[in-house]
Amino acid sequence: MAELKTKKTAASVEDFLAKVSPEKKRKDALALCELMKKVSKCEPRMWGAGIIGFGDYRYQYASGREGDWFVVGFSPRKQNFALYIMPGVDAYEALVTKLGKYKTGKSCLYINALEDVDVATLSKIIQKAVADTKKRHA
Repeated sequence: MAELKTKKTAASVEDFLAKVSPEKKRKDALALCELMKKVSKCEPRMWGAGIIGFGDYRYQYASGREGDWFVVGFSPRKQNFALYIMPGVDAYEALVTKLGKYKTGKSCLYINALEDVDVATLSKIIQKAVADTKKRHA
């Protein structure tokens, strides 16, 4: 069984965020980091080289494969921000439709900039995802 490459590291979140460019994306990344920290009540940690995760939990698949993952997180990618919503974005469809400009994947919410979305709605999505993930993996 292949080992998961993305793991929690001791790398500095602050150093990582300081290197995000352009400046507008860096400011959004800093604001998003603060928002997720406040809502999740967890300190940010680097996962791999490019993901900031908040909290963690242990999972096990029916196959027996186990691993550790973050409760919620994000990555400031070149084209957009990938927000990791572990219960899946579809679980929050009623809220997501009120979000603003976004794209989705199974467990990812993609936004170009914070100004494109309603931050209060985003906070609610993150809050529900944190609660649901913690409940599922308690």
